[in-house]
Amino acid sequence: MSDKVKEAIKTSYLSIAGNGVLAVVKFLAGFFGNSYALIADAIESTADVFSSILVLLGLRYAARPADDNHPYGHGRVEPLVTFGVVGFLIVSATVIAYESIENIRTPHEIPEPYTLIILAIIIIIKETFYRIVSKKSDETKSTSLKADAWHHRSDAITSLTAFIGITVALIMGDGYESADDWAALLASGFILFNAYLILRPALGEIMDEHMYDDLIEDIRKSAESVNGVLDTEKCFVRKTGMTFHVDLHINVDAQISVKEGHDIAHEVKDTLVAELPEIADVLIHVEPSH
Repeated sequence: MSDKVKEAIKTSYLSIAGNGVLAVVKFLAGFFGNSYALIADAIESTADVFSSILVLLGLRYAARPADDNHPYGHGRVEPLVTFGVVGFLIVSATVIAYESIENIRTPHEIPEPYTLIILAIIIIIKETFYRIVSKKSDETKSTSLKADAWHHRSDAITSLTAFIGITVALIMGDGYESADDWAALLASGFILFNAYLILRPALGEIMDEHMYDDLIEDIRKSAESVNGVLDTEKCFVRKTGMTFHVDLHINVDAQISVKEGHDIAHEVKDTLVAELPEIADVLIHVEPSH
């Protein structure tokens, strides 16, 4: 198991533990503090626990080496896991929206003031989690970990809207008891929007969409630095989990032997893997220069 995979798995454990503790805190504070916005927040955190477990299982499966049935490895499970995470987001947003509408229709007490303190702490914690997990997802190139990071950000947004709603209810008094319910309803919209932001790159990964211009530029520069490479032509990149597979066409002198062209291609591959460690494998096609 590579260091990147170990780091991603360690980060997912952090998400599971954090979401579990916060879900309990939010539910208790919401129940005793008369705030459905906090209970809605707890629902999302509970969904986050299951989605983080799904991410963990996906990372472990994606780390399996290539075999006869999966010559490119098992990394494509990552975007599939991301689809599952998005599903959790959509379900939690739907539940929050439904319960918010029901609570708006039902008279209830104004939330307790101490719920604001709890929410402020939660917002800080979840935004910190988002930054930690997002940084790790960038370092490891993990799509599912990026989705997990956005779970934390959406949780922070939900808590922020709850904070605003409860503040309005406390300041305005009678007649504004449902302000935090409206806040929860608004938060469900944010969650759905975040679900789309998470889904889009994962779908592009499954479809081998052209999304890696910066990496392709680095590949061309590294390949053209190898002695004997006159130019590069086609360069296709596909992402599998946290690594990339590259198809590259290089131009060499038309007068050299097949053996010399073969040696140049091997040197290009070795150079790319050494200089760009995120690349798992390179398939090189040698073209004679015209």
